[in-house]
Amino acid sequence: MRQPELNQSQLEQAGLGAFFRPRDLDPLGINTAELRQLATAGVVERISRGLYHLAEAEPTEHHSLAAVCARVPDAVLCLLTALRYHELGTQLPREVWIGIARKARAPQLPALPVRVVRFNAAQLQYGVEDVRLEGVPARITNPARTVVDCFHPWQLRLVGQVVALEALREVLLARKATPDEIARTDEACRTSKSSSTIAPYLEALAQ
Repeated sequence: MRQPELNQSQLEQAGLGAFFRPRDLDPLGINTAELRQLATAGVVERISRGLYHLAEAEPTEHHSLAAVCARVPDAVLCLLTALRYHELGTQLPREVWIGIARKARAPQLPALPVRVVRFNAAQLQYGVEDVRLEGVPARITNPARTVVDCFHPWQLRLVGQVVALEALREVLLARKATPDEIARTDEACRTSKSSSTIAPYLEALAQ
């Protein structure tokens, strides 16, 4: 059996990052048996079932986020995790907060603590940015969408009013989103025709 090779350059050429799933290596011609060889040789590290990490890759502050996004590529980083990424507020979440489709199967990631919330089709797309974390393709709510999510009635109960208000103040103060952008996002992502939860606070702070 040939000795397989794998390095950062090959992963980048395949559109991958430091974390990857076995199936992601198909374009590189590396099969499961060869992946096991690479793990034995210390070239890659097995993080959990279905998730590997290139040993030579240097970790960053987004290490856990990259791992989760590689394992659950359809997920959207959101709420407290997105607040931290956008440097809004003082939260230091111990879990990676992700949004997935309402009927999607919840990911089983024993080595990666995650908090799962459910989004409808519009919420999975509106105000969501494509980024790369340690080379891993990822999706995350932008500042306006992140703040709006914090005021969603069900999600407000999860993050708390203090966190939501802090985020709204800071996103306006840092000019990472305008009042109009926040209002449009609220309108697009609201799940019912009931009155807006964020509008009174937005009006008061925007004056």
